[in-house]
Amino acid sequence: MDIRFVTRGVEVQDDLKGYMENKMSKLEKFFNKILDSQIVTSFGRGLYTVEVTTDANGVIMRGQESASDMRKAFDQALKNLERQIKRHNAYLKDRAQLKTHDISFDLPISEPQEKAPEAEKGIVKMKRFPLRPMTAEEATMQMDLLGHEFFLFKNADSGAVNAVYKRKNGGYGLLEPME
Repeated sequence: MDIRFVTRGVEVQDDLKGYMENKMSKLEKFFNKILDSQIVTSFGRGLYTVEVTTDANGVIMRGQESASDMRKAFDQALKNLERQIKRHNAYLKDRAQLKTHDISFDLPISEPQEKAPEAEKGIVKMKRFPLRPMTAEEATMQMDLLGHEFFLFKNADSGAVNAVYKRKNGGYGLLEPME
């Protein structure tokens, strides 16, 4: 597993890097297809923040935590990541036990929402990422694993770019472009 360290305003000592690498290598007992990982450390408002991201054969999982001690923040972020990996493995096991793939999504059409007042104009962050073909079910799982409110993906059935999102009532929505 390739581990990349990114530091933002804080230096990570070599012994702590060794500790982090050792702990990360133990993740392979849960998921042996982890290709590469990234550990981002930063310091702000009196807290160390550690974000651990893994790419496990196309499935991206992330754990993030803040604490007054960097080692504690890392340990908690890693615990969050382990929980996601276990949940993903359980999902894969359950999916393998399904005899049919006729899983239907009851995705209601969302109603227009009022525009919130803008606090800041302009784009404040831009992110580029590869669009992988997947089903809507896989996209919702990926969104949940990342802890996001929405997820953009390439629909494996139609080939179109779609988005899934969490609704206020706890369900999911699916956005599909019209021709």
